[in-house]
Amino acid sequence: MIILELFINALISGILLGGFFAALAIGLSICFGLLDTVNIAHPTFVVAGAFCAFFLNSTFGIDPILAGVIMTPFFFALGWLIYSAYYQFFERTSAQALRGLAFFFGLLFITEVVLILVFGVDHRLVNAAYIGKSFRGAVAGIEFSVPYRLLSAFVVAGIMTLGLQAFLDRSFFGRATRAVHQDMMALSLMGVDPVTVKRIAFGIGLGTCGIAGALMIIVIPIEPAVGRVFIGNVFAIVVLGGLGSISGTLIAAMILGIAESLVSTFFGPSWAPAVSFSILLGVLAFRPSGLLGVGDTR
Repeated sequence: MIILELFINALISGILLGGFFAALAIGLSICFGLLDTVNIAHPTFVVAGAFCAFFLNSTFGIDPILAGVIMTPFFFALGWLIYSAYYQFFERTSAQALRGLAFFFGLLFITEVVLILVFGVDHRLVNAAYIGKSFRGAVAGIEFSVPYRLLSAFVVAGIMTLGLQAFLDRSFFGRATRAVHQDMMALSLMGVDPVTVKRIAFGIGLGTCGIAGALMIIVIPIEPAVGRVFIGNVFAIVVLGGLGSISGTLIAAMILGIAESLVSTFFGPSWAPAVSFSILLGVLAFRPSGLLGVGDTR
């Protein structure tokens, strides 16, 4: 009975954790999966979004989720500027493979240094009515607990993920973004500027860091270097789900969240970081296109 209770609680936590992972990875799924831009700094920008939520919460008392929504346009503008620089100095000159990756590594370390200079190295938390509370219940004598902080992250992440899925599936811009991935020349012949589409899409991808960062500081305490912990998670999710597949990203995030929760519960939290890298290597070895991926169509 105790083992079953541990399993049920780990499963619930894993599903909720998967929603949080989806919020972290959805922006990278757009940038990496649809634009072939390996933004290794994406988790660090999520941490920057978390510190912005912390600042608005501690200074003005704004709810962290609302703070994330407020910061989204600023991260969109930042993404527009970053991709403009990336295109001008790397992609336009066909030097994006190695030097482009070094560009994003540089952004990662620069962002970390700026966060350390501004906020220091101490862990930061936010205050909200749903943080530190849980819903407790029992079914057939098995007790379970649902932390409201994880539930809030799960709901917000689900809304953001499904909203982006609907937008990319039903809008002309969504079709144009997928066309950039498939055939830029054909898109140009239709009178659409592929570079502008990429700027907007990269801005949307980075814009998710505002909300994802708010969810991060709701779920865990943050410090400037914590983004490195999630690099393996987000890339494993994007690859496992299928490059550019939003729904695949959500499914993969659930799988990874459940796997990490079960491993942490039964084998200890020190084993959890190895889960994402093991899944990533396994997917690359046996199914490089991911769960819902169709491979490179170009």
